Amino acid sequence: MSDDAPGGGGSSSGGGAVEPLLKRSRYHPNCPGCRVDRRKEEREGFPFTELSCMWLVTICSSLPLHSLFPFLYFMIRDLHIAKKEEDIGFYAGFVGGSYMFGRALSSVIWGVVADKYGRKPVLVITLFSVIIFNTLFGLSSSYWMALATRGLLGLFSGVLGPIKAYATEVSRKEHSHLALSLISSSRGIGLIVGPAIAGYLAQPADKYPGIFSQNSIFGRFPYFLPCLCISLLAIAALVACFWLPETLHKHKDTISNNSVEAAEESLSDPNAEETFDGSLGLFTHGPLISAITVYCIFSLQDMAYAEVFSLWAVSDRKYGGLSFSSQDVGSILSTSGLFLLIYQILIFPWVAKSIEPIALVRTIAILTIPLLSSYSFMPALSGFSLQLVVNCASFLKNAFSNRK
Repeated sequence: MSDDAPGGGGSSSGGGAVEPLLKRSRYHPNCPGCRVDRRKEEREGFPFTELSCMWLVTICSSLPLHSLFPFLYFMIRDLHIAKKEEDIGFYAGFVGGSYMFGRALSSVIWGVVADKYGRKPVLVITLFSVIIFNTLFGLSSSYWMALATRGLLGLFSGVLGPIKAYATEVSRKEHSHLALSLISSSRGIGLIVGPAIAGYLAQPADKYPGIFSQNSIFGRFPYFLPCLCISLLAIAALVACFWLPETLHKHKDTISNNSVEAAEESLSDPNAEETFDGSLGLFTHGPLISAITVYCIFSLQDMAYAEVFSLWAVSDRKYGGLSFSSQDVGSILSTSGLFLLIYQILIFPWVAKSIEPIALVRTIAILTIPLLSSYSFMPALSGFSLQLVVNCASFLKNAFSNRK
């Protein structure tokens, strides 16, 4: 009797290998997710095209997050909403926080949309929102317009979760960690480029009077140029999205995490059912809720620092600030972002392997207390020593944020 009996998984009469029945039955010809899965099996190398486009999309979606901080103080001042100079920070806090407020309201919704309609539509909508609302933010003629456009920008920014899911779905299992690290590095580059664009291009008629006239659109709207540059980059990213395939499986027997490999693993894993049943008690899982709570507290502290630092740095020394210009703040944020990127690539992987996660979080939380306390003594410095200390403190604070 031949070894090539039906169901035996042997070779065909022509000598060629027969595709395993499980994998063959899992592929649907009209399903975009199945086409991606099949392409992953046929391609041995790294998906450079897809991940390059994702890299650009992530940068463009993260640029607006920190780009306003170098000039936010001056923007609120020029909008004449604050009756006293010391009230500028109060109104600036609402504009800075409106982005995250909108993002908090819609993040779960965008995750549901990405799972139901696909990852690519969410990426496209996010880039459209950057192009429209970020441009309108630069053209803000009133405080309420600035507040609304930043809030809408955050509301339509749903890329964070879907882009990570997309990175793992478009890559083979052995490349998934590298794909996720590219997403993290692109956000780090956004942390560098965003403040640099804002710091050097805000108020161009004052900084570069030989190039920009006070009567031009950039003179009448002094914070439009950096927003316009970011929007142009978002247009380039939107064009790059045409080369991104959809990875969502669109058929009735879709596996929850949309991959053939995961389907095979779930069928062979005796604990798969038990894991699913345990997930029903998600909100009663004590350690998980504790971890989420700690993460929220650290995120609150990090975002508060990101907003307060810029406002404090540009405030007058008589109010306890440093009297920095928007260009100074942009340089500091960009420099610390550059060192953070180097730290993430060269140092942090070794630190994470050498120290237990809980011990690392506790150590950094303790070290953060004296670091933040040291900022109150910095106005006593001046010149090169002030620049050096502020840059070092900014880098350490960003590096400590890596605990998450």
